[in-house]
Amino acid sequence: MSRSSFSEPESPAASVEGETTMTRTSSSASASSMASLVESVRACGSSGARLDKEYLRRRITIPHRLLAAIAEAIRSRDAGTTAAAAAVEEVGADGPCLGNDDVPEAPMVVFVNSRSGGRHGLVLKNRLQELMGEEQVFDLSMVKPSEFIQYGLACLEKLADLGDFCAKETREKLRIMVAGGDGTVGWVLGCLGELFVQSREPVPPIGIIPLGTGNDLSRSFGWGGSFPFAWRSAVKRSLNKAISGPVCRLDSWHILVSMPEGEVIEPPHSLRYLGESTYTQDGDIEGEVPEKVSCLEGVFYNYFSIGMDAQVAYGFHHLRDERPYLAQGPITNKLIYTGYSCKQGWFFTPCMSDPSLRGLRNILRLSIKKVNCSEWEQIPVPPSVRAIVALNLHSYGSGRNPWGNLKPEYLEKRGFVEAQVDDGLLEIFGLKQGWHASLVMVELISAKHIAQAAAIRLEIRGGQWRDAYMQMDGEPWKQPMSTEYSSFVEIKRVPFQSLIISASDYNDLLDKGTWLRGWHL
Repeated sequence: MSRSSFSEPESPAASVEGETTMTRTSSSASASSMASLVESVRACGSSGARLDKEYLRRRITIPHRLLAAIAEAIRSRDAGTTAAAAAVEEVGADGPCLGNDDVPEAPMVVFVNSRSGGRHGLVLKNRLQELMGEEQVFDLSMVKPSEFIQYGLACLEKLADLGDFCAKETREKLRIMVAGGDGTVGWVLGCLGELFVQSREPVPPIGIIPLGTGNDLSRSFGWGGSFPFAWRSAVKRSLNKAISGPVCRLDSWHILVSMPEGEVIEPPHSLRYLGESTYTQDGDIEGEVPEKVSCLEGVFYNYFSIGMDAQVAYGFHHLRDERPYLAQGPITNKLIYTGYSCKQGWFFTPCMSDPSLRGLRNILRLSIKKVNCSEWEQIPVPPSVRAIVALNLHSYGSGRNPWGNLKPEYLEKRGFVEAQVDDGLLEIFGLKQGWHASLVMVELISAKHIAQAAAIRLEIRGGQWRDAYMQMDGEPWKQPMSTEYSSFVEIKRVPFQSLIISASDYNDLLDKGTWLRGWHL
């Protein structure tokens, strides 16, 4: 992957022009070319033109027999054998024409988090089902992405192995849209990552319809920061962009949480229990290590944080679960966030026996590994920092860039490199308190730069703190702390990169030099 091999995708108009040139000698071919031109114009995805619904549907609709087989595979938890056999029987097993249906240009399925975006999630699901059909739109409360991958995609792969050309092409061309917030997008990307592990490539890239509060992943790849006011037409444009949008690469980060045996937490769906094991010590450790530890693991794509910002997010999520009628949309959610920021002490810190206990340095020991380095290096935590964030993208807290656009002289002085989405590095910064965070969020100042790292280890100790609050990609949890033993959070890059469709205009991508290295060729 290099800048020299970067090329602009061929536009529909260019494709039609080429087709017309090659068929001028035939009147019937000219008529066909003219029809293609008309359809391309009607399918224009610009905001100023009307997008034809039927033309869009033909480009993305998966043949009914394949959808029926996928649905049956998911329903029966059959990895493809029974459902594939039924689909083959329907087509007939005679000769090489097995499954020779019309293969759509860009077969697509959509996952919708109907709980996201207040009332918008359910309304959007109905609109998508109207555009694409019910069998291509999955409500995440009913069908998990892991089930679709384990059974639905396996069904297509089984059919392809049996010689079904349409199933083979559908599997190879498949694209996925995710309607939800950052947590939902991360959930789907994590499940798709299993395809890399199982060598079941190609891995479908995803596009995003933003329904969350921050929507930082959506902003970073040009899908927007909020559910649009003119949403009915915007949904069609989003599907159209997902058909031909370029695919970018994104670093994924594996997180392992190890805590003393017996500690109990309520993990978000982005974390899963691994069970109990013996902690393997790597490098210098300050506290006591228990004989047995309970372990959880997960993957994040945008950020991991520990401290006050995670505590505010934790309070908000609990309120939304207990009183869902209060969370009716992004604006309402942000107002609730602001209220929790004050209530939890982000702006007005309650008096403590020792004010120095407010900083994270009292419970936290930070170590990092730099690029091409196998040794852990301890990094001092600034005394005033109350939240530490490890950031992968350039977007945090609803589109802000707290790391900032740093000058080359400063980068050289600190030993940093320009931040990229696929450079194998996390940017680690600190937030002092609500007033400092507010100035950072409006980009009047940068956050407290701490380090860039290829791997991170946090050693967390108790004392007068009984709990630590953590979050990754908007999914918070409360981490209990032992007064006797240390707990550990270890972060390292996943060996494969996630694939996300970019909705940004080609020229916009050229203007953003940091994006060129993320272009998937």
